[in-house]
Formats: sequence, structure tokens, C-alpha cells
Amino acid sequence: MNKRSLLFERHSVRKFSEKEVPMEDIKEIIKCATSAPSGKNIQNWHFVVVNDKEKIDHIAKLVEERNAEIADEMTDEKAKASFTKFLRFATLFRKAPALILVYGGPYEPTGLNILQDINAPQEEIEALTKPNPAVQNIGAAIQNLMLAATDMGYGTCWMTSPNYAVRKIENYINLGKEGFSLMAMTPLGVPEGEVKFPPRKDIEEVMTVL
Repeated sequence: MNKRSLLFERHSVRKFSEKEVPMEDIKEIIKCATSAPSGKNIQNWHFVVVNDKEKIDHIAKLVEERNAEIADEMTDEKAKASFTKFLRFATLFRKAPALILVYGGPYEPTGLNILQDINAPQEEIEALTKPNPAVQNIGAAIQNLMLAATDMGYGTCWMTSPNYAVRKIENYINLGKEGFSLMAMTPLGVPEGEVKFPPRKDIEEVMTVL
């Protein structure tokens, strides 16, 4: 089997069967996630597994609560309607048998302290921090997680849309790891129904050869 085929088999799954995901499989998937590269091998990730249906539903309700709070503050009725309309996409994890919340910890880019010590121009410091290596580490781990899940017959969906409720969710989870914050989440389960794969941009559109 061509190993690259797995890359094209990964799709965003939004509907799941009720079949539970064994903890042994979840541990294997997260083990694969932790094999991702990270700057200075800092491994600034932490994974919170929620496989209790009531707790998953409660997290969804927190997103709904925050959505309503924000909507109440909005004065543009058209924007409000659009914001509340897409709430269903921010809570699609509700019926998944498992939910994995991915937290990220601090990481200082190489050279940042030196640039600060020599009073480098602010634009130079911003150029260094803009790529945000800390977040890149987490992104690599999430991609590994999803590819491993695909290989094992499970579906996932990279989600950051619930992040406007991040404070409510973090308070509920109460992770207790200093400097760590919720970056993204993914439902995990056996896909149900047709899985759609949106088209990708042509390679010539996204590649520049010098």
C-alpha cells in the first residue's frame, strides 16, 4: 500500500456512530500524536480525553451559552443571524463518542531574548514571533493524531470554531497545568454516512518555484 494514500483518506467527519472508541485505541492515537516534531523537542502539548456523553454535552452547552451571550451584544442583525446560524458547526462534536481537547504550552522562539536584549526594532521582534512556533508544534501533533485515527478506521474533525467559548471550557476542564491553554479540539469516532471531501486548490496555485 502506498503510504501517501493515508494523507488523502483523511477527511473531516461531522457525523459519528454511537460505537464507543476503546481507550486502548485512544492511547495509541495520542501516542502517534506525540511523535510529531516540536521546536527544541519541547513537546508543549497536552491531550484531554472526554468520553463521557454528559460531559461532552456540557461542553457543547457552554459553547451555546457563550454564543448566546455574544449574540446579545451584537447590534448588526444580519451579522447576528449569521453568527448564530453556524452554531451547529461549533457544537457538532456533541454526538461523538469521544472528544479530544488539545492544549498548548509556552515556547520561546530561538533568538527572542537576544533581540530583546539588544533592543532590536519591534518589527523585527514581531517578524520572529509571527510564525508562532508554539502553535506550529500543536498543529503538527493534531495532524499526526488525525492521520493515526484515519489509519485505525476512525473519523476526526479539526475544530477551532468553539474557541470563542474557550474561557468557559477551560474553567470547566480545569486542567491545572500552568501556561497551557486550549488550542483546538476534535471529535473522535466511527464515521456514519457519507463523508464529503471538498476540492483542493490546484498545485500551481499554491506553489512558487524560484
